[in-house]
Amino acid sequence: MKLAAVSALRSKMQPPARPAMAAAVLLGLIGLALIGKGLYMHAKAGLAQILLESAFAESLATGQPVKAWSWADTWPVARLEVPRLGASAIILKGGSGEALAFGPGLLDGTPAPGERGTSVIAAHRDTHFTFLRDIRNGDMLRVTRADGVIVWFRITATDVVPWNASGIDAQADGYGLVLSTCWPLDAVTHGDQRYIVKAQMVGRQLSQSPAPGAPL
Repeated sequence: MKLAAVSALRSKMQPPARPAMAAAVLLGLIGLALIGKGLYMHAKAGLAQILLESAFAESLATGQPVKAWSWADTWPVARLEVPRLGASAIILKGGSGEALAFGPGLLDGTPAPGERGTSVIAAHRDTHFTFLRDIRNGDMLRVTRADGVIVWFRITATDVVPWNASGIDAQADGYGLVLSTCWPLDAVTHGDQRYIVKAQMVGRQLSQSPAPGAPL
């Protein structure tokens, strides 16, 4: 009986089986990799915006497109600001994977903000468009284009739509702006839905000076 009791006690004190330990280590490594990837993405996005700000300032001064780095397939076309939230981001031309890795992109086939139709700007929810979770109807958006024109928009609605059936018409009458990102906003994997913020133009300036009645 004593030998049986000792044997049972020893079995309880045995270390976990090797497969279980290997699985735990693997899960830990995966977790660290994901955290590292997330930190890398945020660091890259932040550094890119610093370089893009410099390139955009040069575009404003020269009136010419300026790439932030020589091998880029895109360049800054505007600056988007949300005064209430203190949020700001340089907008790039196009919505390619490379462009969206460094900043929001003005999708090809949509007009420049302030021109007739609906401009569509897309960005990742976990970097440049994290502020969309705090946006609300009535918020003002300020868009400074590379040609120096400043356009003010007021947010009118938000919606969740399928990625391939957004209902956005780039050629619609009026002067609209849509900000788009993946949904849900707190998800860590890609989904097939998009969160869109709709806005309408309320004013336009042809210089950096404040227009009469424009929000500051």
